[in-house]
Parts: sequence; structure tokens; C-alpha cells
Amino acid sequence: MMALGFVYLAAALVGVPLARRLGLGTVLGYLLAGVAIGPYGLDLAGDAESVMHFAELGVVMMLFLVGLELDPRTLWQRRRLIFGAGGLQVVGTGLILGGVGMATGLAWQPALAAGLVLAMSSTAIGLQSIQERGLLGSDAGQKSFSVLLFQDVAVIPLLALFPLLATMPPTGAAAAHGAAWIDALPAWGRALAVTGAVGGTVGGGRFLVGPLMRAVAATGQRELFIAAALLIVVGVSLLMQAVGLSPALGAFLAGVALANSEFRHELESDVGPFKGLLLGVFFLAVGAGIDFALVAAAPLRVALAFTVVSAVKVGVLWALARGTGSSRPEAARFAAALGQVGEFAFVLLAFCEGAGVLPGPAARELVAVTALSMAAGPLLILGVDRWLLPRLAATPVASPSGEAPVDVQNPVIVAGAGRFGQIVGRLLRAQGHAVTMLDVDSDQLAVQARFGNKVWFGDARRPDLLHAAGAHRATLLVVAVEDHAAAVEIVRVARAHFPQLRILARARGRLEAYELHDLGVEGIFREVFDSSLRMAEAALCALGHSAHAAHRAATLFRRHDEASVAELAAHRDGGQALVDSARARVRALEQALAADRAGQDALVDHAWDTAGQRAAAPSGAAPVSGVPPTSRE
Repeated sequence: MMALGFVYLAAALVGVPLARRLGLGTVLGYLLAGVAIGPYGLDLAGDAESVMHFAELGVVMMLFLVGLELDPRTLWQRRRLIFGAGGLQVVGTGLILGGVGMATGLAWQPALAAGLVLAMSSTAIGLQSIQERGLLGSDAGQKSFSVLLFQDVAVIPLLALFPLLATMPPTGAAAAHGAAWIDALPAWGRALAVTGAVGGTVGGGRFLVGPLMRAVAATGQRELFIAAALLIVVGVSLLMQAVGLSPALGAFLAGVALANSEFRHELESDVGPFKGLLLGVFFLAVGAGIDFALVAAAPLRVALAFTVVSAVKVGVLWALARGTGSSRPEAARFAAALGQVGEFAFVLLAFCEGAGVLPGPAARELVAVTALSMAAGPLLILGVDRWLLPRLAATPVASPSGEAPVDVQNPVIVAGAGRFGQIVGRLLRAQGHAVTMLDVDSDQLAVQARFGNKVWFGDARRPDLLHAAGAHRATLLVVAVEDHAAAVEIVRVARAHFPQLRILARARGRLEAYELHDLGVEGIFREVFDSSLRMAEAALCALGHSAHAAHRAATLFRRHDEASVAELAAHRDGGQALVDSARARVRALEQALAADRAGQDALVDHAWDTAGQRAAAPSGAAPVSGVPPTSRE
């Protein structure tokens, strides 16, 4: 098993970079690498069918992550697109392909079953290609997602329908399936079991997962958090399988239930790498599983079937997109993304053969057509991107349904939701700015949730977590964490991975401010500086100064002190240079305040402008009052 894993990983590391360099895309790279290690290549793939069963978990995880991007309200708003466009696509494509099957001599029952199976599109290829191109929020992306979601839901009634279309006695997998515990229940019992499983998934996601994740987060062990995330995905998938539903559908429902959870971004970043790896193995197994011997035995029949299926699917998808208001470029993207037969066809065709709906030779030929279609799918997408779209010469249009894009990102990210960060977030939200707040303190998150604030669980030092929170599209990052080492690391990560971000950062005192200044932070805010300055201003008023004079003195002090941070940062390691610079700064401040008290604005400006020159005074300069600012404040 270890040797087989080595073969698959090596094939991916060689095939995918080569395919991307040739401009063929990631999915096609995996498929070609699978063909290379398959039985008609180097014959190193082992049992590709068994590997595919394991790798289908990648599809399940992908649907879980898609569910995390949607809240139930958005899903309800999209119901017409899901059931309308999705239903038309499945029924329309299934009936047309069923008619073609009848024209070739099949009875109407197997022809209809084959048409409905081939109507399914690949969730893995479709969504992966859309996400790689950043089109999930476009019209084509929304329609593709809606149709794919309906297809996942449609698997359930299709499994119930196919046994009714049987013209031969059931054998093999279907017979075994019929012995499952849920099939032994009456119709009302099966309906109750399915309803309970779906309701338990949604309810558990809302009310049980939150406390579980908070308890895991309190341990501070990231590996436990990853284990909990995988437990949720695998557990829900097993529950759905137990009641005869699609595991991918269950994972999607679990994701939707957690879409408003504060742990959403952390779950995305933890599950994402597993999803990508398992999807890659899935595509490798598809490539390795293509039966070229069967294709060679009947090349014209298989090629004709592949051509007809592809043409019908693309034609129906194009007509559906144009009929629902999509522009020609969006319709082309939509048709290309879903123009291939999907991975569920492998399962459905095996079920149809075992249930006596399709004869064995026909089912195996359709399996070959499905594999070829999935292999050709990325080529179709690539051809549309490179050849067709430039000729259509139009820009994407907004969704005619008026729905919000799937991928909505906030322009401001606040790292740290404690007493410092929450004030920043509250004011920004009150002024109409959307804010994403991140924190790793589960107790703090619970407190914030009680007051109706939305805070996500996550460590902002992780670039994948920042990306999931929208840092690649945001304009401002506010680093408000209390731990200075963590703040420095967050700034470094943001500078390295998201250079477009403006950064404002919290510092405990002057020494920390020096370090943040070296990292290029635009705005540095020391914890007690403002409150100390306000108290000093109040003290001046208590000593008889007017409010205006006290405020002006505080303003001058602020300007001087903030400028000194930038200047003295170069000398913070100590030595005579620091002492000389500090003395010059203190003297400049005293002269500026004295000039202000005398009402001599010109002297104020002169003292301010020449402060930097005094920093270069000889080391033997006369001592001045004050303490060199080397302490925390």
C-alpha cells in the first residue's frame, strides 16, 4: 500500500506541473498522469477502482467546503435556480439522450436510465475549474453550482427509480443493496430515516458542533482541531450512506449548517489540503481506470457515443443558460464546465447493471464513455477559454436572478477580538464597513457571540487561514492581538503573501513599536499611550490651563513622540547614539511646548522641523531633563 501511495504521489508531482506549464490545467494533468500509470501505460496503478472509492472522499470534502461558503438564507434565496435550472438540465438531457438510445435499438426503460445517468456532470471537474479561474461568484459559476447541487440531490430519487425500470432480474451489487437495513423498512420508515438523518445533520451542525469545536480549540492543539474537522466530514458521510443518500449531499448540508459558525475559516483551511490531495488521487484513479481495450474493441461505437453525449449535454446547457438570461460568454463557460459526464455515473451504471436495468456490455461501454468524457472535460474548458471566449468579446454580466455572489469578502480583517480589537471592529461596522474578525480564544468568541458579534475562530499567523478570510481581496489588516510575538508573525505573513494590504498594528510599548516599524507597518498604536496622554491633558486642565491650551500641548506631544519612534528605531539597541538622539528629541519637545505657551507659532514649527538635526548633536552636549525613551512607554 505504501508503494502504491508513492506511485500516485510521484505521478502527481510529475504530471501536474508539466500540464500546468503546457497550459493544460491541473485536472487534465492528474488524468493524464493516471493514464500513464494505468494498465495501458506503465501498469503501476494497482486496483484503480479501490483507490477511487477512497479518493471519492475528496469530492465529499469539496462539497463540505462549498457548503461552508453558503448560509441557509442564501441557499433558500437560490432555490429557484437550483430546482429550476437543475431540474430542466437533468430532465431535458436525460430525455434527449434516452431518445437517442431508443433510436439505437434499446428498449425505453434502459434507454431512459442511461440518459438520466449520462445527464449527470462532474462536480469535481466543474467546481474545480470554476474555482481555479475565480468564477464561483459569476453568473456561470452560480448556475454551475446550482445545477451540480441539484444533480447531487437527484441521485436519491434516481436510485429509487431505476429498480422500477428493470427488465432483467437483479444481481450483484443491486441485490446486495436491496438487503441493506433501510431497504427492509416500509416506505414511511425509509422516509422517516432519511428525514431524521438530514435533520440530525443540520441540527447537529447548528447546536452540537459549536460546543465540540470550542472544547477542542481550548486545548490549543491544532492537530485535534484537524481531527475534529475530519471526524465531522467522514461521520456525516457515513450517516448519509447508511440511509441511502449521497455522502456528498450530506457533507454539503453539514457545511451549510456550519456556514455561520465562528469556526468556518479554520475548518476551511484545515480541510482544504485534504480535499485537494484526495481530489488529485480521484482524478488519477479516473485516468488509470479508462478501459482502452474496450475502446479499441469497438472504437467507432464508443467514439460516436462519446460525441453524441458531449454534443447533447453542451447543447442543452447552452440553451438553458441563454434561456435564463446569461450572456454568450457566460453561457459558454457554463456549458464547458458541466459538459462532461460525472463521477456519480460510475456508481449509477454499476447499480443499473446489477439491478437488471442495463445489460452488462452496454453498461461497460457507457463506463468507458464516462471516463473518456471526464478526461476530455478539461480540454473542452481549455478550448472555450482560449479559443471561443476571445471571439465572443464580451464581459461577464451579473446574475439575472439578482442573487449575491457566492464568494463575498470583506475589505477589513481584524486579527484579535479582545478589548482592543473589538472597539476597532465596532466603530468600523458602525460606519458601514464590513469587517472579518479572527481570534483563537474560544472563550472570547463565546462572549462576543452572546452580544451578537460575529467573530471567526482562526490563527491569523497562518497564510491559508488569512486567505480563507479574504486577505487576498481585502484592503486593510488591523493587527490587534495581545501577544507581540504573534503580532510580528502576522505582519510578516501578511507582508509576504498579501502585499496589497495596508497594516495597522497594536504595540504594548515603544520597544515593540520599534520592531513593527522595521517591518513597514503604516500605523502603530501603543496600548496605553492614548489613555496616558488624555490623563495628562486632564491634569493640565486641573492645574489651571485652559482646555484649548491643554489639548494643543497634548497634540504637540503626540506629534513629537510618534515621530521619535521612527527616528529612534535605528538606535534602539542602546549606546551613545540612542542617548544623544533621545536628548535632542526631549530638548526639541521642551522648546516646542515653550514656544506654544508663548504663542510663537513660528518657533514651534522651527523646533519641530529641526528636531532631527539636533539628534546628531555631539555626545558631550549639555544634559537635558527627561529620561531616554527606552522603556516600554
